[in-house]
Amino acid sequence: MRQLLNINRVRPKKSLGQNFITDNNFLLKMNDHIESSKRNIIIEIGPGKGALTEYLSKKNFKKLFLIEKDNNLANQLKLKYEKIKNIFIINDDALTFDYSIFKSKEEKVIIYGNLPFNISTNLLTNWISDNEWPSFFNKMVLMFQREVADRILASHNNKKYGRLSVLVQSRCDVKKLLDAPASIFSPKPKVDGTVIQLKPINNYSEINFNNLEKLLEQSFSSRRKKIKNTLGKHIQLLTKLDIDENLRPENLSVSNYCDLVKLIN
Repeated sequence: MRQLLNINRVRPKKSLGQNFITDNNFLLKMNDHIESSKRNIIIEIGPGKGALTEYLSKKNFKKLFLIEKDNNLANQLKLKYEKIKNIFIINDDALTFDYSIFKSKEEKVIIYGNLPFNISTNLLTNWISDNEWPSFFNKMVLMFQREVADRILASHNNKKYGRLSVLVQSRCDVKKLLDAPASIFSPKPKVDGTVIQLKPINNYSEINFNNLEKLLEQSFSSRRKKIKNTLGKHIQLLTKLDIDENLRPENLSVSNYCDLVKLIN
């Protein structure tokens, strides 16, 4: 009881982008998307006070890793779960942590997380940028700021479609799971969230991710310009792929961009 009181008294740190989930109805909805299996390696990013952890810890899993940067919260979680042998608390920064230790051919690695909105895009990019694809994870169920989620999910010919859309969709099948209104958090953020499921795909596994990033940076540097201006030096390749040079960056599909990178390589 004393441990529980201590963790509930921890004040959120703005510097770490901490917004704790306090709505039980939302957590019950999240619970429906938690996979239960004795072969699963589960990783929770930023467990905070452990609201989602409560549900994760009641599922079947081989190991559960909680990666928490906040020293105080990590210590409280260690006290709470110290008697459970297959739950491990890692007091580290999720942005710089080495996830290669989780690469496994036998277990299924699943990441869950109410990601701090201020680092969510960087975290996701880090996880999908490994040129040795497929990466260490088999599935991710993550919360993003709604605006970021909309960009991740957007299809071509959509104003929200851009560099992030192509990067993520070249690596993962993406699917919206839940809305996460600001009211479910404490403190209440200024924006709503969205929970997305991401599963790795191998469609473009041979694509050099760094080269794709460079191409997208060129293409979307001026969204309103036609690609004959932003990708002018690749006109011959656009013609070879039967891509109209008068299109704008948002009109090219993920496969268009990936096919173009193949030829540039």
